[in-house]
Amino acid sequence: MKSLETGISRREFLSNTSKASLVVGLAGTGILSACSGEVKGDSKAILATSFTQTPLAYDFAALEPHIDAMTMEIHYTKHAAGYAKNLGDAIGEESVDTNKPLEDVLAEISKYSTKMRNNGGGHYNHELFWKVMGPNAGGKPEGALAEAIASSFGSFENFATEFENAAKTRFGSGWAWLVVGEDKKLAVGSTPNQDNPLMDISEFKGIPLLGIDVWEHAYYLHYQNRRPDYVSAFWNVLNWNVVADRFSAAI
Repeated sequence: MKSLETGISRREFLSNTSKASLVVGLAGTGILSACSGEVKGDSKAILATSFTQTPLAYDFAALEPHIDAMTMEIHYTKHAAGYAKNLGDAIGEESVDTNKPLEDVLAEISKYSTKMRNNGGGHYNHELFWKVMGPNAGGKPEGALAEAIASSFGSFENFATEFENAAKTRFGSGWAWLVVGEDKKLAVGSTPNQDNPLMDISEFKGIPLLGIDVWEHAYYLHYQNRRPDYVSAFWNVLNWNVVADRFSAAI
């Protein structure tokens, strides 16, 4: 399979952002879905998440040696597929309007069941995870995203250290994130289990630009208990073009 392609240039995204007067606008819960009715066109498309599992844009073996094929296959076809299936059951049970993006549900997750929280979060988190990774990736961000990282963290190296620490020190299972916060500054944090920064119940809030899965099933076959090694290897498969497009749409 070919690697993930955004199909839209950074310049087009910046233009669309300006024309639509996009806001990271934050509701009383602390986060408003950036995919709500105020956001249109390509920017909405890059941020919105459907309620069904998206086909993987690359082969299971495409991220080797950093993430092995068996882990990818089990992770995608069993774990992530399970969240998508259970989310489908939950939206039927709780009469969710699927004409709106999943982000709208997550922003008000306290109104829904634990089943919705766990599986809606698990589905969203994995859909983002697959998108921000890819073959022939790695390196460092460029342009506006690189400038924002330097402004928010002092340097890319400081950001990388903070992000790795968030992932390595998350107790038990969970995720580490880079988000655009309410002040439109970038921030790093983590959430437990399948929670994420879009949820109104989350202490750490923002619009996710990238996330890393630190549940053991994401790395145990290859790295066993060496989570720090897996976290360090993640930089080699991170697709900064996708992250940059999300940043442009979010701000």
